Amino acid sequence: MSSLRFTLSFLFLALFGMPLLMAADGPTLVIRNHLFEPEEVMAPAGQKFKLVVRNEDATPEEFESKTLKREKVVQGHSEIVINLGPLVAGTYDFVGEFHEATAKGRLVVR
Repeated sequence: MSSLRFTLSFLFLALFGMPLLMAADGPTLVIRNHLFEPEEVMAPAGQKFKLVVRNEDATPEEFESKTLKREKVVQGHSEIVINLGPLVAGTYDFVGEFHEATAKGRLVVR
């Protein structure tokens, strides 16, 4: 009987509890021709979320943000997910470190 109780508890948690623990979907950035598209993305204040960075270029790029305290390489023709938040309202700048002259953007949190 205890294994049935465990199974039911696990199913209940999987169906109803797990979504509460997962971060909300967030914005998607695309790297194309060494530029971030869009250059500005929005996110909600006070909530965890996922920032998806998809690199459509053949060469790698490094997403870097000193204000977000994140650095992560995105290989060519691939994508990464960066878990963020909860953040206070404000503007958070980021760059593509390998192409800082062109790959610039900002995350606006409201």
